[in-house]
Amino acid sequence: MQDDGVGVHVVQRLKSEYPDSPQVEFMDGGTLSFSLIGEIESAANLIVIDAAQFSDEPGSVRTFLGEEMDFSLVSKKNSSVHDVTLVDLMSIALLSDRLPARRALIGIQPGSIDWGTEPTPAIKKAIPNVCTIAAELVEKWRT
Repeated sequence: MQDDGVGVHVVQRLKSEYPDSPQVEFMDGGTLSFSLIGEIESAANLIVIDAAQFSDEPGSVRTFLGEEMDFSLVSKKNSSVHDVTLVDLMSIALLSDRLPARRALIGIQPGSIDWGTEPTPAIKKAIPNVCTIAAELVEKWRT
């Protein structure tokens, strides 16, 4: 769905820019499903990159850390088009006391969620910035 797929594009770019990152796994969560719960529960650190509706200019980026991420997900729960939402998965991890200690959501305001596989120009322009934010978080959390 065009800009809604920004996470896929970011993960592909991160994989190509950081192919040999020790202890880092890049994963395309796709349309989410309960099959991701094991990956979330086993992660010490988790960075989720996705389109997020926060009523800003297309391509705007916001980073939500820890409990701020949790609150953001809960407050936007009904805006997801997925059958299983990220808040559902994070809630399961919380209930089983296996929520990643360090977690972040990097949200990108979509411009268009029409049919298509290529992001709009505003989203393409935001992708390098999102990659930088993600890489900086990984480095910060290594120490």
